[in-house]
Amino acid sequence: MDILGTTLRVCVDDLEAAVVFYERLAGAKALRFERGGVQVAAVGCFLLMSGPEAELEVLRKVAATIAVKDVDEAHRLLSELGARVVAGPVPTPVGRNLIAMHPDGVVYEYVDRNVG
Repeated sequence: MDILGTTLRVCVDDLEAAVVFYERLAGAKALRFERGGVQVAAVGCFLLMSGPEAELEVLRKVAATIAVKDVDEAHRLLSELGARVVAGPVPTPVGRNLIAMHPDGVVYEYVDRNVG
Protein backbone atom coordinates (compact mmCIF):
# COMPACT_ATOMS: atom_id res chain seq x y z
CA MET A 1 0.00 0.00 0.00
CA ASP A 2 1.37 3.40 -0.96
CA ILE A 3 0.92 6.06 1.73
CA LEU A 4 0.97 9.40 -0.07
CA GLY A 5 0.78 11.69 2.97
CA THR A 6 -1.04 12.48 6.18
CA THR A 7 -3.38 15.20 7.33
CA LEU A 8 -3.60 16.34 10.92
CA ARG A 9 -7.17 16.77 12.14
CA VAL A 10 -7.83 19.86 14.30
CA CYS A 11 -11.23 20.64 15.88
CA VAL A 12 -11.64 24.38 16.48
CA ASP A 13 -14.28 26.63 18.01
CA ASP A 14 -13.69 29.59 15.66
CA LEU A 15 -13.02 28.35 12.14
CA GLU A 16 -12.46 31.84 10.71
CA ALA A 17 -9.74 32.70 13.23
CA ALA A 18 -8.13 29.28 12.82
CA VAL A 19 -8.08 29.60 9.02
CA VAL A 20 -6.19 32.91 9.24
CA PHE A 21 -3.59 31.35 11.55
CA TYR A 22 -3.14 28.10 9.60
CA GLU A 23 -3.03 29.82 6.19
CA ARG A 24 -0.12 31.95 7.44
CA LEU A 25 1.52 28.96 9.13
CA ALA A 26 1.24 26.63 6.13
CA GLY A 27 1.68 29.29 3.45
CA ALA A 28 -1.39 27.95 1.65
CA LYS A 29 -5.00 28.97 1.03
CA ALA A 30 -7.82 27.03 2.68
CA LEU A 31 -10.03 24.73 0.64
CA ARG A 32 -13.44 24.87 2.34
CA PHE A 33 -16.35 22.47 2.33
CA GLU A 34 -19.10 21.15 4.59
CA ARG A 35 -19.71 17.55 5.57
CA GLY A 36 -22.48 16.35 7.85
CA GLY A 37 -23.09 19.78 9.39
CA VAL A 38 -19.38 20.32 10.08
CA GLN A 39 -17.55 23.19 8.41
CA VAL A 40 -14.14 22.04 7.15
CA ALA A 41 -11.10 23.92 5.91
CA ALA A 42 -8.14 22.02 4.46
CA VAL A 43 -4.95 24.09 4.79
CA GLY A 44 -1.70 22.42 3.84
CA CYS A 45 -1.42 19.29 6.00
CA PHE A 46 -4.10 20.50 8.44
CA LEU A 47 -7.81 19.66 8.33
CA LEU A 48 -9.67 22.22 10.46
CA MET A 49 -13.17 21.25 11.58
CA SER A 50 -15.85 23.24 13.39
CA GLY A 51 -19.46 22.44 14.12
CA PRO A 52 -21.90 20.85 16.56
CA GLU A 53 -20.17 19.27 19.56
CA ALA A 54 -21.89 15.92 18.98
CA GLU A 55 -20.34 15.74 15.49
CA LEU A 56 -16.91 16.92 16.66
CA GLU A 57 -16.89 14.33 19.44
CA VAL A 58 -16.98 11.60 16.80
CA LEU A 59 -14.36 13.32 14.63
CA ARG A 60 -11.94 13.69 17.56
CA LYS A 61 -11.72 9.90 17.81
CA VAL A 62 -9.84 9.77 14.47
CA ALA A 63 -6.13 10.42 15.04
CA ALA A 64 -5.22 11.44 11.48
CA THR A 65 -6.20 11.14 7.84
CA ILE A 66 -3.88 9.07 5.68
CA ALA A 67 -3.87 9.58 1.90
CA VAL A 68 -3.38 6.36 -0.05
CA LYS A 69 -3.32 5.47 -3.70
CA ASP A 70 -6.28 3.07 -3.44
CA VAL A 71 -8.71 2.66 -0.53
CA ASP A 72 -9.65 -0.87 -1.69
CA GLU A 73 -6.00 -1.91 -1.45
CA ALA A 74 -5.76 -0.28 2.00
CA HIS A 75 -8.91 -2.16 3.07
CA ARG A 76 -7.43 -5.52 2.03
CA LEU A 77 -4.08 -4.90 3.73
CA LEU A 78 -5.57 -3.47 6.92
CA SER A 79 -7.86 -6.50 7.23
CA GLU A 80 -4.94 -8.87 6.63
CA LEU A 81 -2.94 -7.14 9.36
CA GLY A 82 -5.72 -7.40 11.94
CA ALA A 83 -7.16 -3.88 11.75
CA ARG A 84 -10.94 -3.54 12.01
CA VAL A 85 -12.62 -1.45 9.32
CA VAL A 86 -15.40 0.37 11.17
CA ALA A 87 -16.81 2.40 8.24
CA GLY A 88 -16.52 2.35 4.47
CA PRO A 89 -15.21 2.34 1.94
CA VAL A 90 -17.65 5.07 0.94
CA PRO A 91 -17.59 7.76 -1.75
CA THR A 92 -16.71 11.35 -0.80
CA PRO A 93 -16.80 14.53 -2.90
CA VAL A 94 -13.16 13.94 -3.96
CA GLY A 95 -12.71 10.16 -3.83
CA ARG A 96 -13.36 7.44 -1.27
CA ASN A 97 -12.60 6.86 2.39
CA LEU A 98 -12.73 4.31 5.14
CA ILE A 99 -12.24 4.43 8.90
CA ALA A 100 -10.13 1.69 10.50
CA MET A 101 -9.10 0.83 14.03
CA HIS A 102 -5.56 -0.52 14.15
CA PRO A 103 -4.78 -3.45 16.48
CA ASP A 104 -3.34 -0.94 19.00
CA GLY A 105 -6.75 0.79 19.23
CA VAL A 106 -5.85 3.95 17.31
CA VAL A 107 -8.43 5.03 14.70
CA TYR A 108 -7.41 6.48 11.31
CA GLU A 109 -9.22 7.65 8.22
CA TYR A 110 -7.81 6.42 4.89
CA VAL A 111 -8.66 8.42 1.74
CA ASP A 112 -7.97 8.22 -1.96
CA ARG A 113 -8.83 10.43 -4.93
CA ASN A 114 -10.37 7.64 -7.01
CA VAL A 115 -13.75 9.09 -7.93
CA GLY A 116 -16.40 6.75 -9.20
